Amino acid sequence: MTRTPGMSPEEAFEKCERITASQAKNFAYGIRLLPKPKRQALSAVYALARRIDDVGDCALPADERLSELERVRTDVRGLLADPNGDGPTSDPVLVAIREVARRYPLPLEAFDELIDGCELDCSRTTIETYDELVQYCRLVAGTIGRLSVAIFGVPDMAVAAPLADALGVGLQITNILRDIVEDRQEMGRIYIPREDIVGFGCRPDLTGNREKLALLISYEARRARSWYEQGFALLPLLDYRSRASVATMAGIYYHLLERIEVEPELPLLGRVSLSGWEKAGVAARALAGLPA
Repeated sequence: MTRTPGMSPEEAFEKCERITASQAKNFAYGIRLLPKPKRQALSAVYALARRIDDVGDCALPADERLSELERVRTDVRGLLADPNGDGPTSDPVLVAIREVARRYPLPLEAFDELIDGCELDCSRTTIETYDELVQYCRLVAGTIGRLSVAIFGVPDMAVAAPLADALGVGLQITNILRDIVEDRQEMGRIYIPREDIVGFGCRPDLTGNREKLALLISYEARRARSWYEQGFALLPLLDYRSRASVATMAGIYYHLLERIEVEPELPLLGRVSLSGWEKAGVAARALAGLPA
């Protein structure tokens, strides 16, 4: 891990915002709608999440990835155990996260859960059941939703957290459908539940009959839509700019899902995406308070 001596919180936040702008193209559209303190805080959360995810996806052997994830876990636990202390680290991402923990009531256990999810990616390449898929999505995406809500601020976290979690599940299933070819070819991973693959008569490696595969993708897309329908109930609980931010980030993925629903064979040809103009249009609708 690179250490930068003399790192101030403001410098650390700037680095996290650059990471977010360059590596989170979809989320960046929503994050930039936030006021500076919340924008900085959410960028820090994303930068740490990206670091964890990158370890889980790197080319190192599984045991080395697991070891590195445990080191990140130890770093974060040590840092957050005393967020008001100065601590020895000058790592920009950790400096920024420590400052966020000082300012906002972060559910710190969410970072542990996120690492748990990435550890699953190191120890398995398939998912057997839909329940396993939902649990995985809660770990790697629902956690980000819950951390984000703590930054946005809500009247009742007990009400908002499950809605943020549901929205995270919808986004992650959309990601899985979008990246179905890339995950299989580059990572050797298949996230579509094996019970569904068998049920639709598809090959275990998701190759072969495209008509059957399209039906399978369409089925999973409908399931994802139900999670958005639950999660969008979060929006009225947020202040205007936080609501616009979430509506933009979730709206971009929701439109990706709609595209997949209309043409379920598209993910089999490569990653499905929206143009910059389409993403800007989603942000404009969110700012105007219009539905996704």
